[in-house]
Amino acid sequence: MINEYSEKRGIPKPGKKGRKRELIYSIQKHSATHLHYDLRLQKGRVLKSWAIPKEPPVKLGEKRLAVEVEDHPLSYAFWHGIIPKGSYGAGKVEVWDRGTYEPIEQGKDKWVIKINGKKLKGEYVLVRTKLNNSKKNWLFFKR
Repeated sequence: MINEYSEKRGIPKPGKKGRKRELIYSIQKHSATHLHYDLRLQKGRVLKSWAIPKEPPVKLGEKRLAVEVEDHPLSYAFWHGIIPKGSYGAGKVEVWDRGTYEPIEQGKDKWVIKINGKKLKGEYVLVRTKLNNSKKNWLFFKR
């Protein structure tokens, strides 16, 4: 009876807060063979990941290449430290920005997201390009 009452009035069921679960967002500054930034966005139980060769865009009009790389575990989102020499990705990793994001549009070739970070804030777009005939190349920019 209580559930029927709640459903008719759009009241969340007990135990639910009636709001969306926040999704993890982070960017790690990675001083490996070449300095780059790793964008991480939670999708399900993994972090979708892109390597950005230059500092991420903070202003309108700045566009950055973002190369899609393998998914990472959620536990890696805020990891920082030194990857030892001889290991893949050897070098210093530090958290450059962190927070949450809200998906606005997520498709195969385009993601529009609202980033709620400490450095990046607002709507950002990731759009797949055909640069060098690679499906891994995306553009990342503020909208």
